[in-house]
Amino acid sequence: MKFGEKLRRLRAEKHISQEEAARAAGISRRAYGSYEQDGVYPRNREIYARLASLFSCDVNYLLTEDEDFVTSAGEKYGPRGSAQARELVREATALFAGGELADEDKDEMLRAIQEAYWIAKERNRKYKGGGGHDGRA
Repeated sequence: MKFGEKLRRLRAEKHISQEEAARAAGISRRAYGSYEQDGVYPRNREIYARLASLFSCDVNYLLTEDEDFVTSAGEKYGPRGSAQARELVREATALFAGGELADEDKDEMLRAIQEAYWIAKERNRKYKGGGGHDGRA
């Protein structure tokens, strides 16, 4: 289940509006609506924690492995890192579409691909002189 679908379901169970959820989480109604409807993810973990508290669920339920990967890439490498991570997840997921691979095996493959991403980014940093992120891959 996608992040937006989880929020929509949790909000419906709590019988509150998007406006009420946004206010309780300390974010704008527009931002909250984009999470539910547009496939947008929070930019930092603090928002995930506030939403988890609001909906009385474990933050890990909201922050699935793929979402955690995208958020972490964004925090470490900026918007471009986030976009690269999201595209990597999308392409890897498409690779398995319609296949016969078990969900556990797909999850393991995605974890391996994500780990390869982190290794490649770290190696790339070393070869470029190890400075902070410059927005490039």
